[in-house]
Amino acid sequence: MSETQGPQLRFDDRVAVVTGAGRGLGRAYARLLASRGAKVVVNDVGGSLDGAGVDAGPAEEVVAEITAAGGVAVASSASVATAEGGEAIVAAAVENFGRIDILVHNAGNVRRGSLKEMSYQDFDAVLDVHLRGAFHVVRPAFPVMCAAGYGRIVLTSSIGGLYGNHNVANYAAAKAGVIGLSNVAALEGAAEGVRCNVIVPAAVTRMAEGIDTSAYPPMGAELVAPVVGWLSHESCSVTGELFIALAGRVARAVVAESPGVCRSSWTIEDVGGHLDAIRYVEAPLMFPVVPDGHNEHIRYSFELAHRSTDQGAFHG
Repeated sequence: MSETQGPQLRFDDRVAVVTGAGRGLGRAYARLLASRGAKVVVNDVGGSLDGAGVDAGPAEEVVAEITAAGGVAVASSASVATAEGGEAIVAAAVENFGRIDILVHNAGNVRRGSLKEMSYQDFDAVLDVHLRGAFHVVRPAFPVMCAAGYGRIVLTSSIGGLYGNHNVANYAAAKAGVIGLSNVAALEGAAEGVRCNVIVPAAVTRMAEGIDTSAYPPMGAELVAPVVGWLSHESCSVTGELFIALAGRVARAVVAESPGVCRSSWTIEDVGGHLDAIRYVEAPLMFPVVPDGHNEHIRYSFELAHRSTDQGAFHG
């Protein structure tokens, strides 16, 4: 497949923070952004897959790789799992490079267990990194970006967040929550030049430990990183959206609704009787987050309600 023609999209004079950048996808993101001119804060706590321990080595190794290739980067081993850690990560960008233009929250951990048996500790440990971790870095970065009138935020969800999976209730809940956080950042940042989108990546990295990947097609991080790169670039023209990147396929995911059924009154029996029509999604409705999906959704339902009542008045 030939390259798309046109000037190379670069990040000169931009400052990026990438969490979980010591290995796997995050490392690929950090190296790509740096290779195109961004100054990068490479954040990674360096712990084990379940999130235990601290090791500055992985982040420092990626910084060394970037520097050896002629790029500019600094390492951060602060943890996204605490508010203080999140503040320290963003401060590393501002203190070293004077600004923050790009925030990619990629840090993750895995603690598997069936819903019947999952411990509260394992549930919290995963939410602390994936979901609270997202907030812990977005919260200090967002006002700085808004004040500067520019920002690009990329948060990480997963197929598990969209569709669930066995033995990962903590991970699925956290990854679904990230979508809600992104939507609000997109809405509140829209008037201030700050765009926020979600990447739903899949690649064979350390996270795939224990999974038989022998029959998988090519699924390297290099098939995901360019999507994150575009979402991080000033030419990114969308906000409040979800992008899938899996095995070379790049796609948009959406929340969709059936047109539904509108009546002026309902019984339990009516719901069952109209179920096929209620669930009919061959002509789906979509309400884009920005500029006004929340209110557009309500307006749509209200208009149907007005039409379905003889008086034209809505009695809620």
